[in-house]
Amino acid sequence: MQLTPEYEAKRAAYQAKPPEDGLTANCLPPGMPGIMTQPYPMEFLLTPGKVTIVIEAYTQVRHIYTDGRKLPEEPDPKFFGTSIGRWEGDTLVVESVGFSPSTTIAPGVPPSSKMKIVERFRLADPENMTIETTVTDPIVLAAPYTSSSNLRRHREWTIAEYICEENNRNSVDSSGKAGINLTIPGTNSSK
Repeated sequence: MQLTPEYEAKRAAYQAKPPEDGLTANCLPPGMPGIMTQPYPMEFLLTPGKVTIVIEAYTQVRHIYTDGRKLPEEPDPKFFGTSIGRWEGDTLVVESVGFSPSTTIAPGVPPSSKMKIVERFRLADPENMTIETTVTDPIVLAAPYTSSSNLRRHREWTIAEYICEENNRNSVDSSGKAGINLTIPGTNSSK
């Protein structure tokens, strides 16, 4: 990712003296696009006019409207923005705008009000979904950047309760290293 000089300076200042705790340490979700790469289960619900993504991480729900509405000209800033989708064959193309300044493009780098994210969701096969994400922000980014991720289907997974304030999904081992508890609640097996 290539930042504009002003925002590269912000990133360097942040890296030189990072805060002791980040926003997620205080239970704020990472927002877009980071929430879509969390190592927790997601459930996709397709209903007429809307795709709903239930995300275990931070107990989040994301709505993608597929009812033909347009992107808002002056969206309310939200962690996930406002997402409008359309089907192009077997690919769901989602455009999102209007992100909270509490989200980040890179550590210490908030988006501008001009950030736009385009995602392309496609089933690669019955067990895998690919998501290609392109982020543009003419104020913060010197050029758009694109990343890809893969979500694997796990039929035995269910969305577990994630109460950040209780820290019921993260763990610290005996050496003090933070980790994620991937044990399915109520079982002794790992995801």
